Amino acid sequence: MMAIKSHHCCLSFIFLLLPLLLQLHSVKCNLQLNYYAQSCPNAEEIIKQQVIKLYNKHGNTAVSWVRNLFHDCMVKSCDASLLLETVNGIESEQKSDRSFGMRNFKYVKTIKDALEQECPRTVSCADIVSLSARDGIVLLGGPRIEMKTGRKDSKRSYLPEVENTIPNHNDSMELVLSRFQSIGIDTQGVVALLGAHSVGRVHCVNLVHRLYPTVDPTLEPDYAEYLKGRCPTPDPDPEAVLYSRNDRETPMILDNMYYKNLLKHKGLLVIDQQLTSDPTTSPFVEKMAADNGYFHDQFARAVLLLSENNPLTGDEGEVRKDCRYVNSE
Repeated sequence: MMAIKSHHCCLSFIFLLLPLLLQLHSVKCNLQLNYYAQSCPNAEEIIKQQVIKLYNKHGNTAVSWVRNLFHDCMVKSCDASLLLETVNGIESEQKSDRSFGMRNFKYVKTIKDALEQECPRTVSCADIVSLSARDGIVLLGGPRIEMKTGRKDSKRSYLPEVENTIPNHNDSMELVLSRFQSIGIDTQGVVALLGAHSVGRVHCVNLVHRLYPTVDPTLEPDYAEYLKGRCPTPDPDPEAVLYSRNDRETPMILDNMYYKNLLKHKGLLVIDQQLTSDPTTSPFVEKMAADNGYFHDQFARAVLLLSENNPLTGDEGEVRKDCRYVNSE
């Protein structure tokens, strides 16, 4: 009798879960490869060509596209809420301290304008964020990632939630891991995503606390002197061009030099160096430092998970005509 009751309870529990599982499956299924095959067959090629043109004129745009993906998809959804400007009661997520140093938003409009000329009101800004990051990664020497499309754009921004979802550069490793795990990215995926710090640069505002009044003892001494040369005062002007490259050897190549530098105590940010001191992450640092292919594989897997975080699909959002503003009609 007890066995029958237990079996009945299990069945009831499964039936209660079924609608939720189907809903989750439906969200993922609404994203698909070649979503624009009928409505705008050249969409992905247009984005790719625009990304290449912009890279050839302004190489740092490729880095911006990768950072855009991270900042957009970590906050609620991959829905281009990041791109909304402050207007008509909307406060832009770009105003957050977490967005300090972000740039090249104006070139998203370049990509969008090319798409609008070919297929008006068809390709979402959210898909531009994801696909420009995909193509930017390739230009930076990273892996080619097959991404699904079909995301819709949000009709609001989420400025108050930015600081509660995007980790800061001096947060604890425990907090950073928990933020990523909340959207389904595991520890080795987090270690791989932080490998994006292999490219680009960091403003001295985010570095000086490791140099003044005393040097962080986890920094390699010669490297600390180099950083002091780049950031000569403890109170740098945020508007000044005072930066240090994340990776001096291959500064615009997405490779495992980042991890090799970490093992030499040449991590630029606190969060970078913590990867080697935390026992849950250090084995992956060593493995990625030894094998660039392994790093690329894990990076591609994590970026794909990030790009599919809670997308708006169907009637949940819209396709903005201008990525900076919600549609007026």
